[in-house]
Parts: sequence; structure tokens; C-alpha cells
Amino acid sequence: MVARTNTQIIPNIPLTKFKRTKIVATVGPSTNTYADILELIQSGANGLRLNFSHGSYEERDQQITWIRKAANKYGKPVAIIQDLQGPKIRLGDFEGIINVSTGQSLTFGFKKDYERTGVIPTQYDLSKKVKRGESLYLYDGKVRTTVTSVKDGLVHVRAENAGILIKRKGINIPDTDFGGDIITVKDRKDITYGSTQDIDYVALSFVQTADDITKLRRILKNLGSTAKIIAKIETKLAVDHLEAIVQEADAVMVARGDLAIEVSPESVPIVQRKIIELGMKYAKPTIVATQMLASMTESPEPTRAEVSDVATATLLGTDAVMLSDETANGQYPIESVKVMKRIVNYTLSHALHPPAIVDTAEGSKSKAIAGAIIGLAAEIKAAAIVAETKSGATALHISSHRPDMPIIAVTSVARSAQQLAIVYGTKSFIRPDEKMQAVKITNWLHRSKVLNKGDIIVSATGQYPGVVGTTDTIKVRVL
Repeated sequence: MVARTNTQIIPNIPLTKFKRTKIVATVGPSTNTYADILELIQSGANGLRLNFSHGSYEERDQQITWIRKAANKYGKPVAIIQDLQGPKIRLGDFEGIINVSTGQSLTFGFKKDYERTGVIPTQYDLSKKVKRGESLYLYDGKVRTTVTSVKDGLVHVRAENAGILIKRKGINIPDTDFGGDIITVKDRKDITYGSTQDIDYVALSFVQTADDITKLRRILKNLGSTAKIIAKIETKLAVDHLEAIVQEADAVMVARGDLAIEVSPESVPIVQRKIIELGMKYAKPTIVATQMLASMTESPEPTRAEVSDVATATLLGTDAVMLSDETANGQYPIESVKVMKRIVNYTLSHALHPPAIVDTAEGSKSKAIAGAIIGLAAEIKAAAIVAETKSGATALHISSHRPDMPIIAVTSVARSAQQLAIVYGTKSFIRPDEKMQAVKITNWLHRSKVLNKGDIIVSATGQYPGVVGTTDTIKVRVL
């Protein structure tokens, strides 16, 4: 399916008011109508996440149609993110609550009958992965255990603290290497479905090494998908292989829920900072997710700590901040997006310093051109940077320098425009491949009073419009 987005509508805000840090919102029961989705986009959502842990393909068909219709009506590209479930490592079903005491021995088995056997059921066959001495954390880390033996399909553990177990609660195994086996049968089915749909990004859950990304990329290529890959960092092994994963992925998500259990809560802010810095170094978009405005699932106002959390991610230079339950199941989904937009706009407009610039990786013409453009634009106090791009790479490299002026990306590929929707500081427009794209888009924005007489524009253009990798010219224009 070919993506289509109308970007012929005059932007509804001047460039000086442009939101540089983007917002990703999750579609769910609280936002499962066309009107809701249109309002999410109008309120500031630049990307919409579809959680494939829930819902049917028929529901996804409808949601994707609504998203594209709403984006077209409002006139801005919106990225659609397919978030794969990954290995469903959870407790199975049993009645009541299981009380656990320190030092107690527990036994787990795949789909076992607890009432009949005394073996606690799991929804994933842990016996094929875990080894003696490894940690097994239950109920979001509330009960921590150590594996004492694995035999005949059963996993025997010793409880390190007291607590309770409730059916279907999550299990974390931070020491366990899946050996590249994180793409489940359900994931493969969902990936195949997504390849026939208008999907911009596929988010891979429980990534452990760069090989997991390579494996998914091979699957997408064989299916003819043009979707990019988001690596979700939520395991201890992923943190150990962080730089290689960032290099191999197209974008990175800081999935702070499971990550906090796997590597300890106090280390998450440091890991988050490192991921954002690596994203800027390698020109890969970063998304900070999980509990950013969690209290707004039930309250119309966020806590002060949540406001600070969003502001901190913004100051660090993340490309996007994400809402999960707040917009999927919360009582105030639209208000959550509006609050998040207010926070990021206020933070960047009042920050004493822009996000810290990270030295980018060496080696490509695009990176060198991006660095030259940023230096020139800052020196002459340009109002905007215009990037003619086919694949989006030129805009990505410019964005990785976190300029304090907006980036106007012009491309003939709707998929590229939509993928750029969640990239820091970038507003993308779809126009045919032709000479003078940058001049024509700035003329239009000037006539539309988005740009003003006297504004200085720096543009990155190529001798061969529409050809990937041919950006070779920097121009300065005074309107």
C-alpha cells in the first residue's frame, strides 16, 4: 500500500511557534474513533502507536484508515508505529493469590495446572531459556528469585524476598540470553500483516543484540516492507550492547517500564541519557516512553514530577516523548497530548541552553554537509533550514545537530515524510521531484505568511532531484 498525506494545507502555526520535540500517542479504547484520532493529531501528536499486544486486524485496518484520513484533513504527515508484542513472558492463570516467603522454593512450568500439580503456570516455556544461577523477577520485580535448577521442563527457583503472585503478571529474566529468538510466531504474523498496510515504523520488543535488528530487517525486506525499525531498549542485555544496537536500528525507544526492572530504577536516567546521546551521534531518532504523564490516566493534571520528567527528556534532546496508557486507556487522552505539547514548547523556549550537541559519527558526505549547514545557519541567524531529501537522510543528519531553528524537509516520498514526522525539529512536506524544490517551498511558505520578508533561509539541495545521496549544494537566500 502506498502512503498518501496532504501537505498542501498552510501550516497552522508560524515557524517561531513550531514544536521541535515531537509527541507519539498510543491509540486504544479511549481514542478508538476517527474524531478522537483527528483530535490527537490536531492537539500535537506527530506519531501514533498501535500496540499489537491487543486488538484484531480488522480494528487495525480501521485505525490506519482513520489516521491517514485525519492526517490528510489536518495537513501534516503522521508516523504510524506498529509495536510488536514480543515474547509474552507472564504468569499463567490460577485462582486467588500465591503468598511467597523469603527462601521459599517455587516451581514454574509452561501452562501447568497449579491447583492440581502445585506448579505455577507460565505463558512462556522458561525451561528452554533460563539456566541455574540466573535471576527471575516476578510481578514487575516485586518478587525476586534465583533459578536453582531446570529439569524435565520445570524451572525451580528460590525466593529472595517475600511477596505475592497474581495471575498473568509479568516475568523479567535479565540474565537470560534468548540467542536471537525474540521474534515470536505471533510477531511474524503481525509483521506480515503490517507489510501489507501503511506502516512507517515497526517497534521490536525485548531487543538484546544488534543481530535481533538484522533478523527483523531481513524479514521486512523479504516482505517488501519500507517500514523502518525501532529498537525498544528494555532488557539488561540491550544495555550491554547499546551502541551496536543504535547503529543497526533506524530509531530507538527507551522503554522504561521493563528496563527499570532489568537494570534497576536508579540507572534508567543514565541509560536514557546515553541512548539519546547515541541517537544524536548516529543520526537515529530517539523516543522516551513509559509513565511520562501516568497520573493523567485518571487525573486532568499531571504531577510536578511528571512535568519535570518530560522537560528533562526534552532538554536532553530526545526526538520524541511518548504517551501510552494516557491516550490508550486514560480518561483524559486529548488533555494529555495538549499538556505534553505545552511542556515541550515551554521548556525549549525558556531553556538557558539548547540540547547539548554530541559529536556525530564520522564518515559520510551527508554528515559533513549537515555540520556545515548548522554552522552557517547559526552564524547568519537563519530563520529556517530547508533540506531537499529523498530518503530523509539529509534531514536526519541535520536534525542530529539539534539546531534551534526549524528544519523544513521536502521529499517526493510520502513514506519518508511520515517517517520524518517524529524527528526532532523537522516539518516535512511532500512535493514532486523537480529543480528548485527548496525555492518553491519557501516561496509558498512566504506567501502563506509562515515565513516573513527578510528571513534568511539556508538550504541543502542536490544537482539531481529525487536521487538518493546526491545532496551536494548549500545555498543562502534572503526572502
